[in-house]
Amino acid sequence: MAAVTRILSLNLGSHTVGLAEFHAQTNGGLVLNGYRLREILSDSSNESARNAQIAAALREIMHELYLKPGPVNYATAAQSVFARFVKLPAVEEEKIERIIAFEAQQNVPFPIDEVVWDYQLVGGGGADEQIQVVLVAIKADLLESVNAAVESAGLRTNIVCVATMALYNAFRYSYSDLPGCSLLVDIGARTTNLLFIEPGKVFSRSVALGGASISSAIAKEFGEPIGAAEFRKKRDGFVSLGGAYAEPADPEVARVSKIVRGTMTRLHAELMRSISHYRSQQQGLAPERAFLCGGSASTPYMREFFQEKLQLPIEFFNPLRNVAVSPAVETTEVARSAHLLGELVGLALRNATTCPMELNLRPESVVRRQQLERRRPFFVLAAACFVLGLIAWGAYYWQAARVEDQAVEHLEKGVDALRRIDSQMAQVRKQTASLDTLAAPLIEAINDRGFWLGVVDDLNTRLPKEDIWITELVATSGGKPLGGPEVPALRAGVTPAPTAPPPRPGATPTEPAIDGILVRGLYLFNPKQQEVVVDYFRNLLGSPWFTIDPNNQAKVIKPTTPNNTEWAYPYELRLDLRKPVKLP
Repeated sequence: MAAVTRILSLNLGSHTVGLAEFHAQTNGGLVLNGYRLREILSDSSNESARNAQIAAALREIMHELYLKPGPVNYATAAQSVFARFVKLPAVEEEKIERIIAFEAQQNVPFPIDEVVWDYQLVGGGGADEQIQVVLVAIKADLLESVNAAVESAGLRTNIVCVATMALYNAFRYSYSDLPGCSLLVDIGARTTNLLFIEPGKVFSRSVALGGASISSAIAKEFGEPIGAAEFRKKRDGFVSLGGAYAEPADPEVARVSKIVRGTMTRLHAELMRSISHYRSQQQGLAPERAFLCGGSASTPYMREFFQEKLQLPIEFFNPLRNVAVSPAVETTEVARSAHLLGELVGLALRNATTCPMELNLRPESVVRRQQLERRRPFFVLAAACFVLGLIAWGAYYWQAARVEDQAVEHLEKGVDALRRIDSQMAQVRKQTASLDTLAAPLIEAINDRGFWLGVVDDLNTRLPKEDIWITELVATSGGKPLGGPEVPALRAGVTPAPTAPPPRPGATPTEPAIDGILVRGLYLFNPKQQEVVVDYFRNLLGSPWFTIDPNNQAKVIKPTTPNNTEWAYPYELRLDLRKPVKLP
């Protein structure tokens, strides 16, 4: 992995904010250059006030450590994150992600589109072995508000992890040689996080007991505000040894020590239940040793209390076993607070080496920004190509302009001659247009000569072969037959003059035209009877000479009554011409 010049890691605990600066070595090691821990005493339920205190504390720490703004890896408190360890059946690698997405929807107690979630494979996956997966999720709006507080101090989010998972990375880095099962007890302000760690296996559980529980019990016992109880706990608090040990001379100190022991006794009971759950449900081993860390772990006699209860080797977790410390950092201060730096070391390892737990709960705003930053070199390259393209096109057009100028000078010599020819052709076009105007009526008359032949031929072609014939064709104009009494003259091929009605006063006179044909005829007595006329109507639907509505049969076929003869019946069709014929 590439060496990193500087790594900033930030731990956002319930009541403590820790910021540290590391430098990565080329061999994957870390050097601690400086750190600060700062308490925040705002109500944890008031997120806006807490975030404001986080931003203020970060600015103070950065000023004290002379840190410049830059990328940061930070961890959120475990109680604000939903974590679940699930087991999946051994399946192909390409199916794992879809199964995990389904499990996330089933296990996360919020709508999946309202959370930021991630997963990590932590063990298993053999031929007949189940896959161990840890799912973590946090409300998106909560994460965005915390991230805004972090970035308001000038830091840029790189990785967002969970405090317990950062502790796991630090433990594996510092105690990689330990066999069996180790129990890491992180006693924080609001919760105590239990980490069961075996080679290639991890399980965590949070218990809602911590330093704040002790402060609340002291406040209730002494009837004082929580701030005063917190001060009393830090001044007088220790874990009462009980049994044959003598009590302190100060009765108030003795009361405080008993309160602390009572809370720790409750924590021990929860711890034993967690061990039973781990061994029965997760098929884990019994812990062979325990490590203490967290702010409340430094309470006097805490180590002795757990050693008495658990009957296991107890020691304070030292995440700096394999981390070098810069000479600028006070050795005594590091020795006193090393057990508080586990999350900071675990976060820094994410940039220095490959870690067993690489969860990343980046907010959507950070994802968008990081995607944009990854694309920025391509944007710069595209901009450079665009500028070079503009320069190339400019040179091309400059050269093209020179060539065009030369071509224009050459072509202008022939333009005048072409203009004279154009004026001559314009005169010819005018003459052609006038001749076309004169010829149009003649051409139309020639075309109309064969019009009636085509109409009659089409009527005859589409006439059914049997039981029907045409006896009379009558031209119509405006739905009225032309010729009046002289209709028989149409049979002789003579077109009678139209008898158009006189125009109304003020109306525009319309040009008379034949717009339809009235077809009359007879059909024989036959099995189909009048259906033979309907067949003729259907045949005429495809005619290019007539406009017939196939859905309005009654408009075309006029109902008739049989004549006095019994062997034939009359019929009548009213057909509209597609192209009316002007009357001479």
